Amino acid sequence: MDATKIVLEAELELKDEFKKIDDLCFRNSKKVLDAFHKNNVSEIHFSSTTGYGYNDIGREATENVFRDIFKAEDAIVRNQLVSGSHALNVTFFALLRPNDLLLSISGTPYDTLHEVIGIKENPSSLKSFGIKYDEIELVNNDFDYDKIIEYLKNNKPKVIEIQRSRGYSTRKSITIDKVKKVIEEIRKVDKDVIIMVDNCYCEFVNDVEPIEVGADICVGSLIKNLGGGIAPNGAYIVGRKDLIKLVGERLTLPGEGKDVGPTLGINRQFLQGIYSAPHVVSSSLKTAILAAYILEKLGYKVDPLYNEDRADIVEMITFNDPDKVIKFTQGIQAGSAIDASVLPIPDDMPGYDDKIIMASGSFTQGSSIELSCDGPLREPYIAYLQGGLTYEYGKLGIISAIEWINR
Repeated sequence: MDATKIVLEAELELKDEFKKIDDLCFRNSKKVLDAFHKNNVSEIHFSSTTGYGYNDIGREATENVFRDIFKAEDAIVRNQLVSGSHALNVTFFALLRPNDLLLSISGTPYDTLHEVIGIKENPSSLKSFGIKYDEIELVNNDFDYDKIIEYLKNNKPKVIEIQRSRGYSTRKSITIDKVKKVIEEIRKVDKDVIIMVDNCYCEFVNDVEPIEVGADICVGSLIKNLGGGIAPNGAYIVGRKDLIKLVGERLTLPGEGKDVGPTLGINRQFLQGIYSAPHVVSSSLKTAILAAYILEKLGYKVDPLYNEDRADIVEMITFNDPDKVIKFTQGIQAGSAIDASVLPIPDDMPGYDDKIIMASGSFTQGSSIELSCDGPLREPYIAYLQGGLTYEYGKLGIISAIEWINR
């Protein structure tokens, strides 16, 4: 099988889809540039602070850029946030108190949040602090509006959580239009409940973000979309000013909150990352579209389809064969820049019950915006593909993966 020929032929059929992505990239690039101009970002903002991090003008400018991109009241963008899951954990503990109720309306969250919430026992979980949890499953890949409304008439959750990306589930990721609709329905019943959106993998996949459709607070990782492959770690939290104040005081300490936290030279990378993010996300989307088109032609079930509206950068490929998941993932690793000679094998990973296979030949450990592929070794044996700093590198990775599954 000539994988290069297959890819080149596919590109001819995908011109219209790629044009849509280019147009989206332009609109999101303008949004970012406008935020830079509004906040008069200058070289002085690349300066660094140590110790307490008092009066860090670069940190302030960076957070204001994120605030304005998301159309939020305030933002926290910190290297002290290790990951998206850490940012979600901090936000939960900031907003919830003993006897409060957390409600997920997108089903069971990511595996890495199970011990945070207390779905899986942990003495440091929300549950251990007397915080209650409940969830409502999606129905036919959409919110169960009737059940949500009925639940809110009989219960008073403090926070409603929406996870847009699918994680390792088989459900579809949640589009911004569906987020908008469910928020409108919730507000008809409860105007006070805090609506929190886990936006990981979804930023810049559309030109509207959750705060713009009524969410109160929104969380994401900087080693995914908005780091642009440049941020070496970190996460962001944007939303209402009063909620961001609570988050800041949970991240650092009451009374100091956002006013402390040394940047240690990270400002330039955060700013350069968000500046590059629209193009990097568009490259990831093109890579996902190419993979969807080709792998469907080769007889595998893919989701989303190549011409389907997307909510995130993730492409789900169902192989129904553990060996093919392993080979495809190994092919992505072989087509990467870093550790291409490493052969990924399924193994235990903190936060997950199943063995995980992961290809991430990336410059930043665990970076999902760089070309990566992973999945749990459980039926129906699915590989989750995401990322691609440039489309060309993404294309080369797909060629490598196709060659490996046909060895």
